[in-house]
Amino acid sequence: MTDASDEFGASETSERDEREQKPIPEAGFLGRWVARTGNVFAVAIILSALALIYEVIMRYGFNAPTSWAHETVIFLTAITFVYGGLYGVAMNKHIRVVLIYDMLSPKLRRIFNIVISLACAIASMLFSWAGWLVVQRAIFTPAGDFRLETSGSAWDPPTPGLLKLALLGILIVMSVQFLILTFNYLRRK
Repeated sequence: MTDASDEFGASETSERDEREQKPIPEAGFLGRWVARTGNVFAVAIILSALALIYEVIMRYGFNAPTSWAHETVIFLTAITFVYGGLYGVAMNKHIRVVLIYDMLSPKLRRIFNIVISLACAIASMLFSWAGWLVVQRAIFTPAGDFRLETSGSAWDPPTPGLLKLALLGILIVMSVQFLILTFNYLRRK
């Protein structure tokens, strides 16, 4: 008699799902770190959902809306989506024209991986530079004093400045991740 999970292919599916949740070997230590850190951002999505539920209950149940829920949800989801780009790189889930890519021989696919990773590293570095220009205005006053940009709302949190800092940090890490991928694709036979 066969196991029910084997009969329906569930064990194969769970093994494949587990493999797909790991970064590609070429991503190296940084890719493994990015994959593990992704759980923090998954929790941020749950927290934003809870904040929305709380806001709905307070607003429509008690006629006492919050001043913080909307901006908190925007910040948590925005930072999660920004991190998602880096996560996609480490997991090899970034955008690729698979119609062409899948038809390539393994040798030609390796060359494409090198060129794609190098081009993405250069693009990420350029975006990092542009991000720094934006961050300078978001964290410094015209006089040069440190002050995070705030939202300007009644609550006025520094979430715009924090989000811009996070974007810059993630773009820098993404640049390094693409360089690691380029190097490891070059080393692979």
